Amino acid sequence: MSSLRIAVLDSGINPLHSHVGRLAAGVNLAAEGKVEDTLDHLGYGTAVAALIHALAPEATIVPVRIFDKTLSTTLPSLVRALEWCAANSIQIINLSLGTTDEHHREPFVNAVAHIADAGAVLVAPYAMEEKLLLPGTLPGVVGVVADTACSDTACSVKQMSTKVVFGAQPYAREIPGASREWNLNGVSFSVARVSAYLARVWPSRRAGESVEQSLFFRPAVQNAKTQRPEERR
Repeated sequence: MSSLRIAVLDSGINPLHSHVGRLAAGVNLAAEGKVEDTLDHLGYGTAVAALIHALAPEATIVPVRIFDKTLSTTLPSLVRALEWCAANSIQIINLSLGTTDEHHREPFVNAVAHIADAGAVLVAPYAMEEKLLLPGTLPGVVGVVADTACSDTACSVKQMSTKVVFGAQPYAREIPGASREWNLNGVSFSVARVSAYLARVWPSRRAGESVEQSLFFRPAVQNAKTQRPEERR
């Protein structure tokens, strides 16, 4: 799995942090800054990368910086980031954000199509506080929700309307001696967990098998079972 590449679309990554593991050269598509500057000044991208590395240590992580001084970006920057991933040998694209703006649907649909053509997959939030989000609700995107009922090393599978959605704990990598309440948390870390679980099963995927089948029918991580709560009506 050493060649598998996971792009983390976030605030960049601090390459000197001991938790982030193997990094490849990425790109800065934030509003300001040099294209090659993917250093994280906000901490969120580094925390996401640290969690992915803890759960899928053999994967190579690629920083794609879309946030600059705040945790917000523009639609053109985000679409450029998705297109960059499709053109740069990325297999799994980890996106921590979503939008309720329906005007963004068409650009996302086009970008997701290009990602699929490249043999990659986008993992993104399906909903936050019961608000459905783009692009996580689109066909072909692995939609994720926070699910505190999951164990630390497994994800859940739920039927939401016509889409299969995955759930995972919304907690960052634990800090020894510190309570979870004092650490970063949110659906971003649920997305990171599902991206890592997908990385673990990626090498064993069968030809023509969907991502949903890969995650549901085989253990997401070693010695862990994928949970399936009752379907939501």
